[in-house]
Amino acid sequence: MSIWTRIADAVAALAKGEGLSTVFDKLKSAPERSVGFTIAVIALGAKMAKADGQVTRDEVTAFREVFAIPREEEANAARVFNLARQDVAGFEQYAGKIAAMFGPGDAVLVDLMEGLFHIAMADGEYHPHEDTFLREVGRIFGVDDRCFRSLLTRFVPDAPRDPYDVLRVPHDATMEEVRAAWRQAVRDSHPDRMRARGLPEEALKLAEQRLVDVNRAWEEISGKKAA
Repeated sequence: MSIWTRIADAVAALAKGEGLSTVFDKLKSAPERSVGFTIAVIALGAKMAKADGQVTRDEVTAFREVFAIPREEEANAARVFNLARQDVAGFEQYAGKIAAMFGPGDAVLVDLMEGLFHIAMADGEYHPHEDTFLREVGRIFGVDDRCFRSLLTRFVPDAPRDPYDVLRVPHDATMEEVRAAWRQAVRDSHPDRMRARGLPEEALKLAEQRLVDVNRAWEEISGKKAA
């Protein structure tokens, strides 16, 4: 059964009057994690698209860059997006349900934040309301400041960049600690690891840029320490 067939089943539940938060509660089991991740991105992406006051074609395109939606399933994806956009529930409620679905500290929550940053920057501008939205979602997800800064510098061109934030190590870390953090980050970005976290194949594209940034940070730090 494809991820979009599962999403269609979730949409059918919505049609019966169940709210998105109820659907999230039903998607906690491991086989449904990829469905939960996708619906989470759709739902929070819809809420964030409203944060800057408009839903642009670029934001829709950005979503398609993360998720390849078969033409026959476009209606199901659009329905979830529109329900989330129109739902009176605040994004904080959605974020709380998603955090509970995956559990505190789950790496998939950082993967989800990557998808949201990708959508936020689709129009080439990081709107202050989007920043407020993402910081609050990150807080609910338990994403620490260093992790948030590493995401910010990866996606927002003019954000101050610190390679230590990218590898999530303190500035006084030893070379051995930096190397260990780099190797762990590379392992965590491997497609097999990400599939094990329940991410759909399409979402693995985001890991490619993460790996570029991780290797660049390692080169910058190791080069400085060797100088």
